Amino acid sequence: MKKLSLRKKKWIERTVANDRSYKLYLYNRFFLFLILVFGQLVGYVLLLYLFAYNSKVGFAVQIGVGIIALVCVLYLIGKNDRPSAKLNWILLMLLTPVVGVPMYILYGEGRPTKRMNKKILRAKAQNGEEIKAVLGEREIPKAECRSDAICQYIAKHAGYPMYTQGGVEYYKSGEEVYPILLEELEKAEKFILLDYFIIAHGKMWNSILKILLEKAIQGVQVRILYDDFGCMMTLPPKYDRYLESLHENIKCMTFNNVAPIFAVRMNNRDHRKITVIDGRVAFTGGFNLSDEYINEKKRFGYWKDCAVKITGGAVNSFTQMFFYLWNAFAPKRESLESYLIPQKQGGRDEGNGETRIQPYDDSPLDKISVGEGVYVDIINRAARYVYIFTPYLVLDDSLRFALCRAASRGVDVRIVTPGVPDKKVTYRLTRANYQILIKAGVKIYEYTPGFLHSKCVVSDDECAVVGTINFDYRSLYHHFENAVYLANCPAVEAVKRDMEDTYAVSRECSSAYPKRRLLGRMIDALLRVFETLF
Repeated sequence: MKKLSLRKKKWIERTVANDRSYKLYLYNRFFLFLILVFGQLVGYVLLLYLFAYNSKVGFAVQIGVGIIALVCVLYLIGKNDRPSAKLNWILLMLLTPVVGVPMYILYGEGRPTKRMNKKILRAKAQNGEEIKAVLGEREIPKAECRSDAICQYIAKHAGYPMYTQGGVEYYKSGEEVYPILLEELEKAEKFILLDYFIIAHGKMWNSILKILLEKAIQGVQVRILYDDFGCMMTLPPKYDRYLESLHENIKCMTFNNVAPIFAVRMNNRDHRKITVIDGRVAFTGGFNLSDEYINEKKRFGYWKDCAVKITGGAVNSFTQMFFYLWNAFAPKRESLESYLIPQKQGGRDEGNGETRIQPYDDSPLDKISVGEGVYVDIINRAARYVYIFTPYLVLDDSLRFALCRAASRGVDVRIVTPGVPDKKVTYRLTRANYQILIKAGVKIYEYTPGFLHSKCVVSDDECAVVGTINFDYRSLYHHFENAVYLANCPAVEAVKRDMEDTYAVSRECSSAYPKRRLLGRMIDALLRVFETLF
């Protein structure tokens, strides 16, 4: 790598110091977004009143909407879908059809728009041909140990192979992974891929941006993908264009640009967290590129998150995940040939041990929640214990039933949720699930130092999952997510130790906690009608 001149170094320092993010509060889109959305809502209610309740054709309008509601209800009853989600939508449409029907049409199916769907499927098919050409065919693994059943499921429905070789390091906090991430970025020689839900101006992003500029000048290709909604309060408009203007080797794209309208496509966000460097190392976990994740900024007490660093052939799977969305929406498609590491160079596995490393992603495209499938399978197969970290606990029937059944057959099921909430409504819904789980024997803890953002599962000293997938509807059914399944490797023990250490600073909740009066229970029941939107 060529050395940077003193002039270039000074330019980088000035650029990072004068990052355009400082203009954020001069024209924050979030407030404009809220105003416009509120205006639409008021307009909708006004039109509803005028046409449905205060006009000569009001009765006919109500009859028409009622017929549409009935058709939607019959359609829902006939669907092979989650019973809890169906019941919630049916209640909403029958009780308030003029509100429930439009909401269901917009958000009920949880799928991307046809246009988004078409772009993503086309990109995935084109990427698939290149992946086969560079890496060759990868067969679905045969069941050689207990973990292979899950590996087969992931390979079949998510399309990512299983590896028996490679390295995995688990980090129990953002502070732990942050210096390691910077160190690996400094070593980049070919390319850097970043895909994050949130990027925010501050110490963490500034230090990363400084390295990205240095590497771009040295010839490293930098690709940045961030979710527009996730960054709506943290980055100014057109920040992607600003980053691209800094150097020709930096390309940046926002996913699913925010529009202040009630639209189907706004329901699907890129919630993934991926860093890939030169195809030799990858990072994922719950952390975003923002100062609260390394506790440089205190928002909700101590922010606890986690991450894993992956080396070896499994890094190719994270590269595939990145270009899965990048090539679907980027102005110019990129070839994967220069980003994938062939088998003989990439630590591709030839071993036949019981170690399993299998990255995977999940999307709302196929209506198959791979993330939920993996969680349910781990819970159902558990013989001794299942420990869970999740910031949100908004469960559907299959997950709730799996947790209760596991506890009732003697499995030690423990769930840790935040002691300090970041979203009050979601926090209330999370607590509304406590009583039924605790009565079944599930132990629930609240992390007292602050907000727990980790998304992990570990079971029986055998397997673990670390990634971005929460135990809630949005994460499981509406968002693009990613995770890595681990089995029979040292990182599994590291996840378990982190969870056991966390119990010591958490409070265990009893079946009477939190106490709810009749009004509180009614509010919880009402909120659960809308839980598929949270």
